[in-house]
Amino acid sequence: MIIRKASKDELPEILALQKKAFYSEAVFYNDFSIPPLNQSFEEIITEFDEKEFLVTEIDNKIIGSVRYKSSNKIGYIGKLIVSPQHQNKGIGRALMFEAEKQLAHCSKIEIFTGQQSLKNIQLYQSIGFKIIGSIPDTDKVTLVIMEKAL
Repeated sequence: MIIRKASKDELPEILALQKKAFYSEAVFYNDFSIPPLNQSFEEIITEFDEKEFLVTEIDNKIIGSVRYKSSNKIGYIGKLIVSPQHQNKGIGRALMFEAEKQLAHCSKIEIFTGQQSLKNIQLYQSIGFKIIGSIPDTDKVTLVIMEKAL
């Protein structure tokens, strides 16, 4: 397994993987309007210009990704995705640790996930994140905001 920075020409593959990975969340919440499922190619290009993208690959195939940026000594991590057939194998955790390494200059890191996405919450808590609040995302989904001091 290799974790590395993504290139712009890999965005179509990352976006397709993102939609595949977030489909189960949409089914779980019965809400197909969630932003990761509906992100356009133009939107991911804009996001790529604003954030760093990491990918995980096995045998030259991208199986996971995460995005991050920093502002005013605060790191922000988002859209942790792992191919459904590769989930629960430590890939998401490895991507989180690599993103955290890249944000080592920050005083804290923030991430958010669906309030009822217990596996995600448990993963983030197991690596030191704590719930600090919540915000509505769609009519059916509330996000919890989680933070980790560095």
